[in-house]
Amino acid sequence: MAEIDRIPMIDVWVNMFTPEVCHRVYVETPELKGVVDWWGLDSAKGFEVPDFVQRLDDANVSKIVIPSMKMWAHQRRALCYSVEVEEIVAAAEQAPGRIYGAAGINPWEGMKGVRKLEQAITEYGFVAGHIHAYGFDTPLNHRDWYPFYAKCAELGVPVIVQVGHSAEFMPIAVGQPVLIDDVALYFPELTIICSHTGWPWVEEMMALAWKHPNVHIATTTHAPKYWDPKFVKFANSRGQDKVMFASGWPTMDHIRARAEIEALGLKETVLPKLLHDNAAKALPRLEAEPVGDVVATAGR
Repeated sequence: MAEIDRIPMIDVWVNMFTPEVCHRVYVETPELKGVVDWWGLDSAKGFEVPDFVQRLDDANVSKIVIPSMKMWAHQRRALCYSVEVEEIVAAAEQAPGRIYGAAGINPWEGMKGVRKLEQAITEYGFVAGHIHAYGFDTPLNHRDWYPFYAKCAELGVPVIVQVGHSAEFMPIAVGQPVLIDDVALYFPELTIICSHTGWPWVEEMMALAWKHPNVHIATTTHAPKYWDPKFVKFANSRGQDKVMFASGWPTMDHIRARAEIEALGLKETVLPKLLHDNAAKALPRLEAEPVGDVVATAGR
């Protein structure tokens, strides 16, 4: 067994995988269907919970976080990707300790939305908030997001924010990483997990993660073999405590991700941080123990 295969993965962003949701999102929704067809994502047909959990077992994935996504169609002016809290709860009940939720945020819901966010976390056990800003055309440092940031800070949960590029036909400037600078300055107690490596503003994203103790980077959707070389160097050195794995399934298969990460030649001390420990620290409600020392001992 390769050393990397010993490390249980925490995936901080897996899109909802049940056939019902996948059909609703990837077949019936033009914004997402276009991406699925363009990328040839056969797995987007979906899986029943036991089958998906078996796939997680096969790839040694210990825990996943699924956002109750709230994505607004920029041109059609409607929710184009909306997963309900109850759908994630139903899946989590079939796989205790494996599936967790991140509460999707619609900035236009105001305090009603803040109350829904709080309910998802305090009553349904969700472990984070989640923002996809592009279709709303609302920059990440806009005042409409601040009540949600404040609630996450108050509850002691991170917010997972998509930054950088979005494949859907939506404006990406609202997700430029530098906008997080204002948020991190205003909310130093809020853990901010910025997804998608920040591409195409990767260096900007790394600078923010290096500057702010509360800013982290997730690798969502970007295949490891395509990671910017500067990003790989950052994750392997001074940024080793700030970068965590996320697949963005169905855009990234877990077994493929392991193989491509192994090919990067990262330090043995870095791999447990990237695949597990950094996520465990940033998302304390996952109740996951660090594995770095255990893996190092097992490999001797």
